[in-house]
Amino acid sequence: LEDISGGKVFIGDQVVNDLPPRERDIAMVFQNYALYPHMNVRENMGFALKLRKLDKDEISRRVEEAARILSIERFLDRKPKALSGGQRQRVALGRAIVREPKAFLMDEPLSNLDAKLRVQMRTEIAKLHNRIGTTSIYVTHDQTEAMTMADRIVVLKDGKVQQIDSPQQMYDHPNNVFVAGFIGSPAMNFLRARLEKENGGYTVTFGSTRMPMSREVVEEVKERRGQDLGEHVGEIVLGIRPEHMEDAQTEAAEALGVTDGSNSVDVDAQVIESMGSEKYIYFEPPREQAVHLSSVAEMTEDDEGGAEQDTMGGSAEDVGGNLMVARVAPESTAREGQTLRLVVDPSKIRIFDLETEQAIL
Repeated sequence: LEDISGGKVFIGDQVVNDLPPRERDIAMVFQNYALYPHMNVRENMGFALKLRKLDKDEISRRVEEAARILSIERFLDRKPKALSGGQRQRVALGRAIVREPKAFLMDEPLSNLDAKLRVQMRTEIAKLHNRIGTTSIYVTHDQTEAMTMADRIVVLKDGKVQQIDSPQQMYDHPNNVFVAGFIGSPAMNFLRARLEKENGGYTVTFGSTRMPMSREVVEEVKERRGQDLGEHVGEIVLGIRPEHMEDAQTEAAEALGVTDGSNSVDVDAQVIESMGSEKYIYFEPPREQAVHLSSVAEMTEDDEGGAEQDTMGGSAEDVGGNLMVARVAPESTAREGQTLRLVVDPSKIRIFDLETEQAIL
């Protein structure tokens, strides 16, 4: 609905820069359902088609087909006030579907629903997209929605694109600290470390931990970033996802193949959350390894006023302070207040420039 500041916008093969919104053949679904309270479901879904002066039989056919897809046939004669939140959202989706547009624009359509219903509707929208196949642009602050529903994700910060990629590529290879901290739940841990060159190879060190970097990792930096790792020797930001750490006393730790004490760190468990299938261990990083990153601070501030996310584990900020978190196997016998050894998967660590917060690895 905003004026285009530059470039061209294509919908299909058509440039729509100078077309008024109503002629762009786009259907929108909003956070607030925007249903007419005096109309029943059938009338709400068919209203846009009526304005376009479509034949009554064609309107009826489209409405009933959309209602069947969304499993709301029995609600067609009800008013919006007689429907639940999930049912109203289905009606709003149905109203968009009947238009048979070239593209759907969805602006946080699930944020008004409770966590359980959001999960259900997320699945429904994904099934709907697979069935209809129409291009959909879905705006959300919830990274879980983005990861589970998208073929491609565009991460924006302050109106600027940070990364465009598939969900898996964005998780595995984030462009910067902001993307790395936003994608993944619980969020990636960050700490100050050093990249050192020794004996023809490279080692990441923090505290008493020294993690040798494999030749494959060094080659990946050259191939993916077009950089020589030697350019970044010195202080760096080390990123470790919670799921890439494991209690050294569990069988799961043996799979990481660390037997010489490298790639491990001793921590004091402050809070332990048992989820049944896994445990979350929260601990403080060594004081000298604590790092303040502007991108992480901004994400924390945004979360305080943002939509609730339906994630199983909490975040380090939820538990308190700048705690780090490890997601470990359920057989871990670690207790709160106990010192335990965590093993880090060296092939999964990420490295960022301390000044620019851009990814090195």
